[in-house]
Amino acid sequence: MEVPSGLATIVGAPTSRAAFIGRAAKGQTNLATLITSFADFERFFGGLASFSSMSFAVRDFFLNGGSECVCVRLYKGSGTTIVPLKLFTTITSVPADFTTLTEYSVIFQAANEGRWAEGIRITIDNNVSAASLALLGVVQNKAFNMTVLDPVSGVSESYSNLVMNSTHVNSVITVLANQSALIRVQSNAATVDAATVPTAGLTDKLSLCESLTSITKNDGSISESTRTTRLSAIATAQAGYVTERVASDGSDLDMSTFLPANAQRDKKGLYAFEQVDIFNILCIPPYKATSSAPNQDVDVSLVSVAADYCVQRFAFLILDAPSAWTMPNGSSSAGVVEGMNNATDQLGTRSDHAAVFWPRLKQPNPFKNNMSENFSVVGAVAGVFARTDSERGVWVAPAGLHAVFNNVPDLAYNMTNGEQGLLNPIAVNGLRIKIPTGRVVFGCRTLAGDDRVVSDYKQVQVRRVALFLEQSITRSMEWAVHQPNEEVTWSQIRLSIGAFMRDQFRKGMFAGSTPKDAYYVKCDSTTTTQTDINNGVMNVEVGFKPLKAAEFIVLRFKQMIGDVQV
Repeated sequence: MEVPSGLATIVGAPTSRAAFIGRAAKGQTNLATLITSFADFERFFGGLASFSSMSFAVRDFFLNGGSECVCVRLYKGSGTTIVPLKLFTTITSVPADFTTLTEYSVIFQAANEGRWAEGIRITIDNNVSAASLALLGVVQNKAFNMTVLDPVSGVSESYSNLVMNSTHVNSVITVLANQSALIRVQSNAATVDAATVPTAGLTDKLSLCESLTSITKNDGSISESTRTTRLSAIATAQAGYVTERVASDGSDLDMSTFLPANAQRDKKGLYAFEQVDIFNILCIPPYKATSSAPNQDVDVSLVSVAADYCVQRFAFLILDAPSAWTMPNGSSSAGVVEGMNNATDQLGTRSDHAAVFWPRLKQPNPFKNNMSENFSVVGAVAGVFARTDSERGVWVAPAGLHAVFNNVPDLAYNMTNGEQGLLNPIAVNGLRIKIPTGRVVFGCRTLAGDDRVVSDYKQVQVRRVALFLEQSITRSMEWAVHQPNEEVTWSQIRLSIGAFMRDQFRKGMFAGSTPKDAYYVKCDSTTTTQTDINNGVMNVEVGFKPLKAAEFIVLRFKQMIGDVQV
């Protein structure tokens, strides 16, 4: 007879899965996508883009120690958003102009918004075997093959034995919707039905235009003057057709993109992260343009919503300081101290689930001949968080000489010790240049860490340890739901959580020399009253003594006069 141990094992939750949201060159919008390398980001979202602060932040995250993140692409439409791909019959001679081309009725479109799809090539053939036709249940010329190529990324897709009947298992509409990362049948293409089937040799318009430009003079039937006239017409028409296919990468994001109507219900915008079970670090790279440059700031009202969302999701928010803060103090508009003390809220939150970092990073911009520019800190700081968690533990402050940046040649401002002494008391985390170590994170306060505020969670690592414990225990305690609300269940809970906390103590997560000094677990009649039991509530209380970082090292020296005694 097997006897259960009565001990439910609690598995520690992840601590360093980052979440990024913003513009990207390509990829499905409002879809939370898990990636484990920047190569993944290049494949799903197109890699670095001049207009995408998110792309640089994700790159910095992986360069600085991050191992996995969830990305959400947002898009604000501007002009043509999705490239139409119309098919035409291949021609073998040079027409006087392009008016002789008959447009085919089937219209394809890029799988998602952006200019990335302007180079897509589509070709059709009818080389379907008799055996395949029999299996499909169609006659000759009612099935076809398709090849799709994106020459920029090198991605090629091939589809065989497609049919136009939308109810068929091999319907081109269904197959492309389920399998293609490049194209779809245009949703309003009403002529797509069983009676319409592409003919062999169809190609998209841009491919056709490009093939015509390579015509040589080996056709003796056309005079020189006629040839010149026709080639000129081709060049003119080609430019027009290329313009027709130009789409837009979108415009600057705004609050309506991050928080559209019914965002929570539909899991869109910021709430697209509801599609994933867990994330730990939320990063919103600046997207709001200022008079001086794009991608400089984040709306204060969005920060407020994001901080509240982090509380709901056991997550932590990393923020860039406003771009207007260019010096530690001394100016009402540009000083960090003045900005933090301003009567008008310039950040959007003072939550202990958030931290702000200053100054910005200075990095080469590959889209501007590697000219040095200011970039967001959120990706690099999130990477340092992840690296610290992996190498030392979530209970260690992600700051200090070990919290060095990679791929950050400079900072927008080089602080002195005295200037940083102005920032720590007002809960702004400084980034410093420390020779010979390099550029480092040198502050670990939450936005509730102002010296004038009373809070148990003034330091980043203390808050993140609490989040880790809350999430780990909450996720692992579902077994207790609908169990008898009495001592047998309570004792099992105490055993399970106690074993988990003891394991964390052995790893060094808590202060205190013994388990009794470091933590406690209570689940009994003192935490759960009869009224609670009647209401179906069971209360568990877990306490711990956190490790706190030393921000200032005070050394006291005394000069001895006279004899020195040892």
